[in-house]
Amino acid sequence: MHINLSSEMEQYLQSKVNTGYYSNASEVVRDAIRRMRDEDERLAALRAAVAVGDDQLERGEGVTYTAERLQQITQRAVAHARTGKKVRSDVTP
Repeated sequence: MHINLSSEMEQYLQSKVNTGYYSNASEVVRDAIRRMRDEDERLAALRAAVAVGDDQLERGEGVTYTAERLQQITQRAVAHARTGKKVRSDVTP
């Protein structure tokens, strides 16, 4: 496969190789594609979580957001962090 790049992109790609982290340009491109695929998967998971939330709101299952509610959520998150409880992937960036 051949890919045409602008000189600016080619220089950037070469600068990545020159860091020593990558052995050649193909490794840089493969890594970029892996990262794009991971980002696509992460976005799909976030969109699915939003869809679940939207469905819950439509069914009237929403909870009013208040300062007290935020404090409860924060306290629960801190408690879970202290006990080592794993954070669900749909609520992390």
